[in-house]
Amino acid sequence: MALIYTIPQNHVVLIKRFGKHSRVQMDGLRFKIPLIESIKYVREWDGTANKRGYQIELSEQQTDTPPRQCQTLDNVTIDANASIYWRIIDPVKAIYDIDILPKSIADVALNALRANIGKIKLDQVLSERQHLNEKIAAQLAETAAKWGVLFTRVEIQEINYNDETAEAMMQEMAAERKKRAVIAEAEGEATAVETIATAEANATLIRAEAQAEALKLIAEAESIYISKLSKSSSKEVAGQIIMAQKYIDGMKSISNNPSDKVFLPNSFQGMFEIPTTKK
Repeated sequence: MALIYTIPQNHVVLIKRFGKHSRVQMDGLRFKIPLIESIKYVREWDGTANKRGYQIELSEQQTDTPPRQCQTLDNVTIDANASIYWRIIDPVKAIYDIDILPKSIADVALNALRANIGKIKLDQVLSERQHLNEKIAAQLAETAAKWGVLFTRVEIQEINYNDETAEAMMQEMAAERKKRAVIAEAEGEATAVETIATAEANATLIRAEAQAEALKLIAEAESIYISKLSKSSSKEVAGQIIMAQKYIDGMKSISNNPSDKVFLPNSFQGMFEIPTTKK
């Protein structure tokens, strides 16, 4: 390794002195003291977050985890994997406080994924994926601080299940659709019945109000009629005239049907005899 070298932008190099960490060199033209200082290599990272095995990258990294078998709360076995986005914020911790950082990141993310999937049912895993991503990222924050990294986000990539589970899900969805259809039909019928009942109640109320208004008008007319009769004749004569009118109106009502027989009382003619006033 040359004594004078260039570090690319957004990269750092860790320098050891007598085998112990000495300092962090930032990007630019740098050097090291021969025989006394040496550069820390991270060849076991397999090219992740570094160049040439010693230039540590500070830019955001993406780690795709291998599929991991998980068990949901309702005992469904699925295979899931995730993409973890992270970046190094403390290169000293990232190198010296954890063995093989990229591998450890993938392992801790998979463990968190498996633990969280085990707390919810399969339909929640499928429908609440974004919430699950955020929950896993929040749980990794404490671990990330110890390792000198920052997890920017976690995204579940694939969720796979066997044919038996897929068939059960199809049956469940079909049953749910049928249930919603039955509920919608029942709600429609209930609404129709309610609408008809409301309409009938309104019609009854309108008829009752109309009848009440008609009776009121009749009563007012009769009152005016009686008042006028009283002025032109005695109260007794006016009363008999009104009774005779009521009798005639009643006979009209009961004789509307030609098939009905109507029997007149013996005193029928007497009702129309209007007494004369003696002088």
